[in-house]
Amino acid sequence: MRPGGLNTMGSPAFTDEDSARYRAAGWWSDVTLSDAVRRNAEQSPGRAAYVDHPGISLTWRVFDCAASDLAEQLIGVGVSRGDRVAVWHGDSAAIHVLLVAIERCGAVVVGVGARAGSREVAAILRTAQPKFLVSDRARSAAARQAAAAVTAGFPVLVLGSGSDAGELCVHIDAAPTALGAERPLGPDDVFLINSTSGTTGLPKWVVHTQNRWYYFHQKAVANGLLTADDIFLPVIPTPFGFGIWTSHTTPIYLGATAVILERFTTKTTYEAIAQHKVTVLCCVSTQLTMLMADRSRLDYDLSSLRVVFAGGEALPYRPAAEFEELTGAKILQFYGSNETGLLSATTVDDSRHRRLRTSGRIVPEMAVRLFDGDRDVTATGHGQPACRGPATSLGYLGGTDHDKLFTRDGWMRMGDICQIDADGYLTVTGRTSDFILRGGKNISASEVEDAVMAHSSIAVAAAVAMPDPVFGEKVCVYIELADSQTVELPQLVEHLVALGVSKELLPERLIVMDELPRSSGGKIAKSQLREDIRARMEAKHECT
Repeated sequence: MRPGGLNTMGSPAFTDEDSARYRAAGWWSDVTLSDAVRRNAEQSPGRAAYVDHPGISLTWRVFDCAASDLAEQLIGVGVSRGDRVAVWHGDSAAIHVLLVAIERCGAVVVGVGARAGSREVAAILRTAQPKFLVSDRARSAAARQAAAAVTAGFPVLVLGSGSDAGELCVHIDAAPTALGAERPLGPDDVFLINSTSGTTGLPKWVVHTQNRWYYFHQKAVANGLLTADDIFLPVIPTPFGFGIWTSHTTPIYLGATAVILERFTTKTTYEAIAQHKVTVLCCVSTQLTMLMADRSRLDYDLSSLRVVFAGGEALPYRPAAEFEELTGAKILQFYGSNETGLLSATTVDDSRHRRLRTSGRIVPEMAVRLFDGDRDVTATGHGQPACRGPATSLGYLGGTDHDKLFTRDGWMRMGDICQIDADGYLTVTGRTSDFILRGGKNISASEVEDAVMAHSSIAVAAAVAMPDPVFGEKVCVYIELADSQTVELPQLVEHLVALGVSKELLPERLIVMDELPRSSGGKIAKSQLREDIRARMEAKHECT
């Protein structure tokens, strides 16, 4: 086995035969992200690498030098090859310099969501056991609080900027130490441990090599016809899977420019697209529906957009089609997870129906199968997907939930129920844990949400199970309204019936919120909504 395949993480490993086959096919490479940064600095030294909106801009030459300088500081502090370094930092150009610097130390990044709280960070430190925690100035006090809750004297490094825009330094008294020849990681080594950004249950820690994301990067380039001349705007938090390839992996491998927002809002997103002439927008489907619901979109020139990568949840057709009409861009969906990488994807050559109504055609080299439990039901075209291939992670840290993630014979599972048609296009019909069981009938929450989103007054929708003494569960829908519009449950039901929506998909309770709760990865946090409806029902019961 290669270094990154060692079972020290408690995870399944790629064999030497796997590695040789993937390289022979061109799916994996011997070029690392650090190598690509150096190449970009040599070939396009003056091109913008990362642009903070609003804020500083780093060229590839400055980025490369800053990463090496910061790596030497980290080595001087005591970061050694194989160490884990937790990163709790807001989205900015600086975090990408830091990730490359840690790679050049030969260390492993433990990615912490920028919106995490100190108690959550303390739990992460106990589980992942990094040697250091690096934060930005905005989180420095909370970082020290979290570290102190783990152990006295746990080292916290604060990353800040000097007078030069490209000068980044850790604020600690230690002399820089020159980089050694043996320090950098290889593309098959573990370089990142990050948490799942799922909407239910406790997060688990996914173990990554660079090559799995190199493969994903190649698919994105082919599907979207991406080039070094594209301007990327990824609005997904960096530590998570979707955020890693859209803001770090693909811009670096391409040598393209990435515009970074400290925090997603519809206004700043539209401003950034117009100001920087963004050609590639990357967002989860919830963010896309929020963008479409904001009428200020009409105040900005969005004509530079060419491609929008969307994923994470089912994409409502109406706002997606309207966004394409407004911008002229093509929305490309893919299907996968932080654990598996992609299993299917759409391309710019697909029809609008295929691009917006499906998650794309199955990727042959990911060898996707469908299961019912441990029984292979691929021939039926309906079941729980699982895969083996070059995009998969090494599994969960320490082998956590190995039996849930893998079938008995080693196929990595997704948590969804899917349909694959005769042409190989995949459609998600629901999650294994995201069904509403009403009177013994399984109702797909995603189908309810897609139906509800057909109403023009609704910007975002999330369907969850509402406890019921007679039927067991009923359909409850939480929504965010578009602009200042209003909608009542009877009006919504009447609208859906007129559209011919199946009666089983009709909401039985409607709750309007200013903003639905989000997970760290930007998805709707349905676990919080389920807790909310249970609390509302219990309070109602106590009052009667």
